[in-house]
Amino acid sequence: MEIKRFQTGPRMSQAVACNGFVFLAGQVADDTKADVAGQTRQILAKIDRLLADAGSDKTRILSATIWLADAATFNEMNAVWDPW
Repeated sequence: MEIKRFQTGPRMSQAVACNGFVFLAGQVADDTKADVAGQTRQILAKIDRLLADAGSDKTRILSATIWLADAATFNEMNAVWDPW
């Protein structure tokens, strides 16, 4: 069973592929001053790149956990997530 790590730093990797699965570390926006839609776009772009690096894509996602600082921004986040 081969384990592949992507974008590895001193403590962790941003993605790890093993046995047909890809696990991503928690992703955050680079520009935290952006509104929720802008931050969501940044994060989804990171996810697209990490999945591509691991030989996968968003159509194969089994589960996603999304953390919002304010539940009132749920619709703003979904406005970007849904078309993605």
